[in-house]
Amino acid sequence: MARSLVLGNGNMLVCYDEWGQVRDLYFPRVGLENHVGEQLMHRIGVFVDGALHWFSSGEFALTIEYEPNTLVGRVVARHEGIALELRFSDIVYNEHDIYVRHIEVHNLADHDRNVRIFFNQQFHISESRHGDTGYYSPELHAIIHYKGRRVFLISARSNEAYFDDYGVGLLGIEGKEGTWRDAEDGVLSKSPIEHGSVDSVISVPLFIPAKDMRTVSYWIAAARTYRMAEKYHRDILTRGPEHLRRTTNDFWHAWVKRKDFESCGVDEALVALYERSLFVMRTHTDNRGALLASGDSSILQSGRDTYSYFWPRDGAYVVLAFLEAGHMTASDGFHAFCADLLTDEGYLLHKYRTDKSLGSSWHPWVRDGRVQPPIQEDETAITLLTLGAHYDISRDVEMIERLYNPYIKRVADFLYKYRDKKTGLPLPSHDLWEERFGTFTYTASCVYAGLTTAARFAEMLGKQVAAKRWNAAAAEVKEGILSRLIHEDGRVLKSIQFAHFSPEPDFTIDASSFYGLFKFGVLDASDERLAHAYERVKESLSTGEDKIGIARYEGDYYFRTAENVPGNPWVITTLWLAEYEIARATTPEDLIPAEIRLRWALKHANAAGLLAEQFDPYTYHSTSVTPLTWSHAQYVTTFLAYTKKLQALGVCKVVDPKEIKNKK
Repeated sequence: MARSLVLGNGNMLVCYDEWGQVRDLYFPRVGLENHVGEQLMHRIGVFVDGALHWFSSGEFALTIEYEPNTLVGRVVARHEGIALELRFSDIVYNEHDIYVRHIEVHNLADHDRNVRIFFNQQFHISESRHGDTGYYSPELHAIIHYKGRRVFLISARSNEAYFDDYGVGLLGIEGKEGTWRDAEDGVLSKSPIEHGSVDSVISVPLFIPAKDMRTVSYWIAAARTYRMAEKYHRDILTRGPEHLRRTTNDFWHAWVKRKDFESCGVDEALVALYERSLFVMRTHTDNRGALLASGDSSILQSGRDTYSYFWPRDGAYVVLAFLEAGHMTASDGFHAFCADLLTDEGYLLHKYRTDKSLGSSWHPWVRDGRVQPPIQEDETAITLLTLGAHYDISRDVEMIERLYNPYIKRVADFLYKYRDKKTGLPLPSHDLWEERFGTFTYTASCVYAGLTTAARFAEMLGKQVAAKRWNAAAAEVKEGILSRLIHEDGRVLKSIQFAHFSPEPDFTIDASSFYGLFKFGVLDASDERLAHAYERVKESLSTGEDKIGIARYEGDYYFRTAENVPGNPWVITTLWLAEYEIARATTPEDLIPAEIRLRWALKHANAAGLLAEQFDPYTYHSTSVTPLTWSHAQYVTTFLAYTKKLQALGVCKVVDPKEIKNKK
């Protein structure tokens, strides 16, 4: 089950299911820990005319989206059978770790109604079902769930009246399905406390005249201590939930408005997905520097683990997109985070948790009986490119100087040394898809660009010996790519595979091989060899009935749903082709293929504008996580390349809002 909407502030990340209910709640770090997740959900129900109707029953018609130009969730749940409509406006407060839902409950009937809204909280605090406590606090008129340094305070009120019924009980243990079952007769037990695996329910009574509406505010305050949760709670009562919602709306509206595309005549829907992508990227950016691949834990239903990790590669692409969009903060945190992770040898490992501890992995530390650290070399090399992009925008020489010895030099020296003496190419490592081991065209291209960037920094800081060494190594890598990884007949190899030390060329058509040559500057966009590689990718990897979406490579079986296709279409790979199509365009008409791919991404985003990792090629249902942060980053990068090319061709001018203000 993909996620339908995400909200966050860099400490707290909340993800909704298809019924507009909370299914993931991360705190105090984005991606760590998920206090809901797996099979748990925060149920919402409506009791009217003697019966309870849960949102998850499928009885409600639901619309789940965002309010325009901001990070405020909008959920509309309509039930014609009971003549009620609930309209939610939801936030995670940008200043403190408080989740707020403001609900308008509309009585569609022509007679007065008594209605109860039920809110069920299901927590496994710190991702464990043991040792939780939930209790009712009469002093605060709140339910409190806690374990150790994790406290969640829940309350709700309508106008000046608090919730008037509650229950706390066991969840999924000792024969107890959950306290939410106690709500189904419309009356709760008022059980005041329980421990172990615990859930709770509160209900708010509403008298709603015919054709009228009443409002309810509901909130969860998350903190490390009871006193801080209490402080947040009292602040909400003093200032009102509406104040939090309004100021959060205003903050995010100001945050996203960095560019004005109006003069370009670009479809507003494409612009809206660009802005939504920035929001999704920000919700998945931890305030301490990590960038989460995805907060969608539903993949646990079919996999062994989640995507709730920091991959340096994914993070780098997100940072590059942020920088292109004019947002610098994530880049500062990302590079500081990476600097703390670097091994003594000068490389980064597979993936990490957002507290900088090592993430789970399937890459062995031994190969053919010899020690082989689980290196994905592209993940290390690409971080030098992000530093280069950061410097191009900031001109922050002090940052480069500060990172030169502890990071830049150590990474560049690793890239320099970790090469085959005969070919000049990088030694074997794991590929960017994390499935194979060898010397890959994509990885070699990334290493070439990383060494070139490091040499540039060395020259800038007067380190001439290092600059000369790294430039020479970059030239050798490039020569190795051109002579060893591009066949004499023009075909681009995926890799040179090593089976028991015997090198074998792998001619599998892989979108990343083409993209690496283009993205990292090994071949110019106008190069005929690149044009031929593009055509081969388009011919062999186009998939689905529309033949627009692009699979990763021939024979990709990751979450594959059909046998007669090369693989499922991915957002990333589809937009890689668009990025190239934009680069080689010389007229506005040349941009039509890229625009078609951008519209393909728009078409297959969910109602809230969230992009999946990949789709079934025929139903276009998400087959993996939704959202994938990298998908959104690639959309931002491609969209900005598209509008910049429109500008370069004289079609329009992309304007910084500050310019408009200054003219006024």
